[in-house]
Amino acid sequence: MKNQIRKNLILIRKKLSNKEVFEKSKKIKNRLFGLNDFNQASTILFYVSYNNEVYTHEMIKELLTGNKEIVVPIANKKNRSLTLSKLDNWDDLTIGAYNILEPKKDRINEVNLDCIDLIIVPGVGFDENGNRIGHGKGYYDKLLKNSKQATSIGLSFECQIFENIPTGKYDIPVNIIVTEKRVIKNY
Repeated sequence: MKNQIRKNLILIRKKLSNKEVFEKSKKIKNRLFGLNDFNQASTILFYVSYNNEVYTHEMIKELLTGNKEIVVPIANKKNRSLTLSKLDNWDDLTIGAYNILEPKKDRINEVNLDCIDLIIVPGVGFDENGNRIGHGKGYYDKLLKNSKQATSIGLSFECQIFENIPTGKYDIPVNIIVTEKRVIKNY
């Protein structure tokens, strides 16, 4: 059932035009940047968007010029885990695993998960209880499980909010979901 929901939600997201993705993402950015949890965080882990996800590239670029420390993930396909690396410059990124931008090998500056205040989480779909469907590999569930103090925020288009996401024992919900229309808090 989860795989069918995932396929349906990916199809819905793929139907969004580039213009829709950018316009909705800008509204999501404005809501996200207005949250107290966001403003109080000094070190933020951001996913680098691809494949019609909520577009984070402009958010990251804007934050690199500010006073927040930005961290991005590097996917380790062998053990399905994420290495976290501080990002100093957008140009330090190159195509990595799954065709997602990651820091170049000589630009990796590892950061311990315990140093992260806020985790910006991607998702194929979410429900109003913070449950999420990712791509089914468990990278972010492992990360969220091991995070002790970070608040987690899922970025989602409203069309990705599903009535009820089935969950398993390894699924970890997010604390907040931000869409172009609303903020859903689960804490």
